[in-house]
Amino acid sequence: MQDARILVTGGGGFIGSNLANTLAEENEVIALDNGYLGTSDNLDESVQYIEADVLDEDLPTDVDVVYHLAALSSRELLEDNPVHGARVNVDGFVNVVEQAIADGCETIVYASTSSIYGSRTTPTPEDVDVEAATGYDASMLGRERYAEYYNDFYADTDLTLAGMRFFSVYQGYGGAESHKGTYANTVSQFAKKIAQNTPPVLWGDGTQTRDFTHVDDIVRGLELAADHELEGVYNLGTGESYSFNEMVEMLNGVLGTDIDPVYEPIPLTNYVHDTLADSSKIRKATGWEPRIDFEDGVERVCQPYLDEE
Repeated sequence: MQDARILVTGGGGFIGSNLANTLAEENEVIALDNGYLGTSDNLDESVQYIEADVLDEDLPTDVDVVYHLAALSSRELLEDNPVHGARVNVDGFVNVVEQAIADGCETIVYASTSSIYGSRTTPTPEDVDVEAATGYDASMLGRERYAEYYNDFYADTDLTLAGMRFFSVYQGYGGAESHKGTYANTVSQFAKKIAQNTPPVLWGDGTQTRDFTHVDDIVRGLELAADHELEGVYNLGTGESYSFNEMVEMLNGVLGTDIDPVYEPIPLTNYVHDTLADSSKIRKATGWEPRIDFEDGVERVCQPYLDEE
């Protein structure tokens, strides 16, 4: 994408800031964030930062592309305040889309989640049955249903909405993920603990698996989704999964440590034990391929701690 005017909501957040900084190399990029889960410190000087809320009126949606990544992005945040969570994740989505349509924007890419698949150990395509086991799941499904409505209602126009079902996205505390703290991916949290000679706490027996996907691969998928004006929902995941036990072993190997985890009972109901993406749909539509395998990704996460030695 080149010479486009782009809005990234949630642009100060983990994925949003990585996307905004990348796109700003060849485009005019506006990052909108309310400062709750994001910060302007994550952004390069070439990105225009606007502190605002997705529920506000008069948003800067007079753009060529809207990336709607703003969300309360964890089940805990929705459980603490379900009404506010639904307002932000669903009403905020509709508010942004309506303003974008009114301003003539025809390409919208938005964040969804793979947690709606529940626990699956085989590669999961987009057409399997999904479920709302948590309020967060319900809010992301709400986005997808509204996007389905918009794609259908405006079928005779050039408007397209594409939802990206993210799998387990990570980067490490050496990047923009540090601002998420306890909401950061387990790879990043465990790396910090092990580097500090503190045992990471694993729920259950550590055999749960995740399709860990580096944020750089996510950013490329998001850019390609807009370039190809995709419509519908798409998985963004590597198609490979690793257990938490394997992840801790890999972190120890890179950091040169020998820290055993502590195991505790799983404290959540409806806990997703396993995830694994079938990303053939977006691969076929755009040619996207993940470039950072998990071994390389773990080394990237650990490198800042090695540099401190």
